[in-house]
Amino acid sequence: MKLFKRILLVLLVVLLGWGWHERENLWAFPDIISAYTAKEYCSCRYVMNNDAEYCRGYVKQWLPSELTDDRTQKIVTASGLGRSNSAQWQGERQGCRLPP
Repeated sequence: MKLFKRILLVLLVVLLGWGWHERENLWAFPDIISAYTAKEYCSCRYVMNNDAEYCRGYVKQWLPSELTDDRTQKIVTASGLGRSNSAQWQGERQGCRLPP
């Protein structure tokens, strides 16, 4: 039993060390998820001309997110993990883009 506790302690220390080393990447993760969801939904909906329900299923993530689709301006906003990103349809040749 003592060996098992020591192994768990060592694994915990290694995991914390890895988390500290990768802290910038882990901090960017929520932005990446919401940007990816907004861009993929926008492309599915406005570039590929699929219906809204199909595209919602297409971009569904394991992590909770909320989608807002402004059909008049063709802007999609995805929110999740405390961050929001938008993508807008630019035209047939440009497709959808995230703002700079």
